[in-house]
Amino acid sequence: MKQVVQAASGGAVRVLDVPVPVIGPTEVLVATAATIVSAGTERAVTELARAGLLAKARARPDLVRKVTEKARTDGLVPAARSVRDRLRGDVPLGYSGCGRVVEVGSAVAGIRPGDLVATGGAGRANHAEFQAVPGLLCARVPDGVEPAAAAFATIGSIALHGLRLAEVGPGAKVVVVGLGLVGQLAARLALASGCEVAGIDLAQLPLATAAAVGVHALAEVGEATTAAVRAWSRGRGADAVLICAAGRSAEPVMRATALARDRAQLVVVGDVGLGLLRAPFYDKELTLRFARSYGPGRYERGYEDWGVDYPAGQVRWTEGRNQEAVLDLLAAGRLRVDDLVTHAFPIDAAPRAYELVAGRSEPYLAIRFDYPAEVPALPASRRPGDDAGGRTADDTSGRAASGRAASGRAAGGRTADDAERLPAPGLAAAPRLRPRPRLGLPRQRGVPAGRRGSRVGWIGAGTFSGAVLLPAFRAAGFDQFVTVASAGGRSARSFADRHGFAGAVAGADAVLDDDDIDVVVIATPHATHAGLAARALERGRHVWCEKPLALSFDELERVEKAAAVGGGALVVGYNRRFSPAVGAARAALAARTGPLTTVYRIAAGAVPAGHWYNDRVQGGRLLGEVCHFVDTCAALAGSEVEAVAALAGREAELLLAPDLAVSLRHADGSLSTIAYSSARPRAARKEQVEALAGSRHVRIDDYRELVVDGRSVWKGVQDKGHRDAAAAFLRMCRGGDAAVTAELLASSRATLAAADALGVEAVCSSGDVRA
Repeated sequence: MKQVVQAASGGAVRVLDVPVPVIGPTEVLVATAATIVSAGTERAVTELARAGLLAKARARPDLVRKVTEKARTDGLVPAARSVRDRLRGDVPLGYSGCGRVVEVGSAVAGIRPGDLVATGGAGRANHAEFQAVPGLLCARVPDGVEPAAAAFATIGSIALHGLRLAEVGPGAKVVVVGLGLVGQLAARLALASGCEVAGIDLAQLPLATAAAVGVHALAEVGEATTAAVRAWSRGRGADAVLICAAGRSAEPVMRATALARDRAQLVVVGDVGLGLLRAPFYDKELTLRFARSYGPGRYERGYEDWGVDYPAGQVRWTEGRNQEAVLDLLAAGRLRVDDLVTHAFPIDAAPRAYELVAGRSEPYLAIRFDYPAEVPALPASRRPGDDAGGRTADDTSGRAASGRAASGRAAGGRTADDAERLPAPGLAAAPRLRPRPRLGLPRQRGVPAGRRGSRVGWIGAGTFSGAVLLPAFRAAGFDQFVTVASAGGRSARSFADRHGFAGAVAGADAVLDDDDIDVVVIATPHATHAGLAARALERGRHVWCEKPLALSFDELERVEKAAAVGGGALVVGYNRRFSPAVGAARAALAARTGPLTTVYRIAAGAVPAGHWYNDRVQGGRLLGEVCHFVDTCAALAGSEVEAVAALAGREAELLLAPDLAVSLRHADGSLSTIAYSSARPRAARKEQVEALAGSRHVRIDDYRELVVDGRSVWKGVQDKGHRDAAAAFLRMCRGGDAAVTAELLASSRATLAAADALGVEAVCSSGDVRA
């Protein structure tokens, strides 16, 4: 399919041929009919991409802080590699469109294949021939509303949400500052609500367009404009001012203070500067509010990603219901948008539209992209009967589940009917590990016929894949990279172009079903790991699965069974055991005569609220990162874990606790303690390992130095073992010793036992798998 993107490193906007995205259970696949360019937002994206590194840094100081922290933690080279990889990616453009539904996720209610829907969401409702959009960001289009008009619904929701925050009703005097596309829609929606509306702008086209629908249009000339607003409002000033302008200056906000009455509402809808003076706000006791995009639900994972709607009695106007309101006004003839379109381009000619926006060679308001009337054919592997559980146009009898229950099931969570009671945080009795089933995992594997580990299929196109894992695989000797897959397809296409893959696909199935692929690398969200690994192993592939391998004992046993049956090599990305520091430490401890006592301290640092560490479905910090340290302790001891105890802090639910202590007893009597902290003092390196056995003392300093009995025996650039782990995997793929697989599986089991010790019996169950 065709999709419009902007390279993060700059250059012209391009139309790429990328795979059709694969939908999840809470999503809808839409064949696009029309999309609208949000000129202000999209111009900002393209201008930032084309700016130099210094300008990018000034615009995004938050990202600069992240890079600085990564350089301090992992070193300059990995940090620079990560930045380069991000800059080589593409940014999708567009967020407001309309199209015909092709597939519906199993957890989406109220939408069927064939429906005409308005779509929204940056990175979702893209300028592309197909869109994978959250079900709650799709609104069915009423009869009589054309796709070209319905495509305005999401941009109109931005204006409508701003108007709702202004808390005005019939007869109110509303001023709109900035009559671009959002300002035009805000003015028309205010008129449709019974308000009196004045609009202010500098340019003739927006003023004339607004005046034609009944807006009191005023050119911005300073005091004369203020006087005109005073006269229009009977000397009182505006009841509300919607600031829909865009730019770095705070002048539009300060101008609004002069236009407003005493105790009026000022609502910032556009992206403007905020170097404000206190006095004008204080003198009139003005209320300044900021509109967050389309309304409640925006940027909320529960709403957008998991399909959990808010009860209408609690939150009447969500972003999805704002879309519906705009569509209803269009259907009733109370809102008109066709006259706002000044330019229309076929999707193939999209770069011309962005040249117009960047150069401003002629006036414009709304720019529309049109798509072929005939829906492009889906690839053969995506036709009805082969989809991942969704409903297609030829399968409209599928059961639609409610948002909360169905999305929880599909993502592996639990619902109110089967939720377990979580005990209060505390130290649980140290449970013995569940016995591992006898699955016949061989110490030495034969190589499945014709599979020498030469041809690699890669599932997951994230930053870690490109900046860390793929360079390690190349350095280890893998050299035939066949296909890369991602859910959306676009990131896979970009990844393939950057890293030399022969092909790019959407969804994991195309990789798993390709008999020419020997090796499958899984670097996807954690909840998908076990299902993908089991399916690949069952097909006889060699599998590298990033940690964690599984999020429940049932998942782990499924993977173990698949490994026993398929015959391919299996490695979990517990790379630290392969590092030079751990290898040398094991050698130094080889002659010990007594048990080992190990203390592993991690200063992990805090993460944003939206980070996947805070997502129960993905396993949290315990299953998602502490698993590394469990495996490293087992490797240092040279003995499997037989019992586990765990203690969580009180700051979050048990599985998502940012601070943890895990104690391990190994089969040989060795003891290990893992102290995992979300603190990150500047003077403390992230990871410190100290091990004692008899007269021997070993210390690993953040994988930069190994000290044995007070003497430095290895020191170098931080090396956490990624390359050596990949090299070991390659040897296994070609018939080498596979004994380490049993140790990696044992570490996975021990980590799940730590979750058990906290009272968390399972995180998710095998189900829908989405790369």
